[in-house]
Amino acid sequence: MFGWLHSKVQKSPAAQQQPAGLAQPAALLGDLRQRVPRYLADIDQGKLIYPACKRTLADPGGDVASVWDHTRLEAMQYVIAVPGGEFGLLNEAARQLDMIDGYLFQRPHENTVIDFTGTATVDFSIAILAGLNWLTHCAELAGVPLAQQTGTLRHFRKLVTLAQRWWLTEGANERCGQMLADGEQPPLMLHLVWSEYTRLAKQIAAAAILGGSIDRSAQLVALPADLVARFEAAKDPGDLANI
Repeated sequence: MFGWLHSKVQKSPAAQQQPAGLAQPAALLGDLRQRVPRYLADIDQGKLIYPACKRTLADPGGDVASVWDHTRLEAMQYVIAVPGGEFGLLNEAARQLDMIDGYLFQRPHENTVIDFTGTATVDFSIAILAGLNWLTHCAELAGVPLAQQTGTLRHFRKLVTLAQRWWLTEGANERCGQMLADGEQPPLMLHLVWSEYTRLAKQIAAAAILGGSIDRSAQLVALPADLVARFEAAKDPGDLANI
């Protein structure tokens, strides 16, 4: 998995550098709070097919990078919609155990239409689960292999449990600050959610746009020959710029 607990000093795996698309947490959150509403406005105005996994190469936003990015924005809309402005629960070191405990206490659900409770940790937990459920729904629509669709909630819960152990070690808050200063990736809840949504959205984009149907294969002929290799190596849709 991530290996946060493998070092005696409890550092992140191999002091990982932040991958493309995973900015400093405050900047990432600020960007999402602008991009998600803008994307949903484009959907409301009929500029793009929704959900993104239903697009073809011939549609606006039908390139694999856009489908990848837009699919994770669709999942993230639930988190951004949480009322109350308590986003520090996602990206402030001192509040991570409160958010993590709240998530682990929350019972799993299968909803993609949700009601908020007014309690921030509960509402973020419900929203995160809804985003994972949305990605499972999109995986089914796109034809992601069943083996990749199963266990989504269980996998993320394991990540959060590992993160909880990391934050319970002595000096975790200070270590988080140093890691961010060094361009590394501490297990902030925002990072966990965004990374997992990005991973799952990549599977969906691959199935939707680079799948094995005859029609799609024919359309891929017009795209760069190295597209599939670049896509497989990419960690973020931004890695596919200028394809």
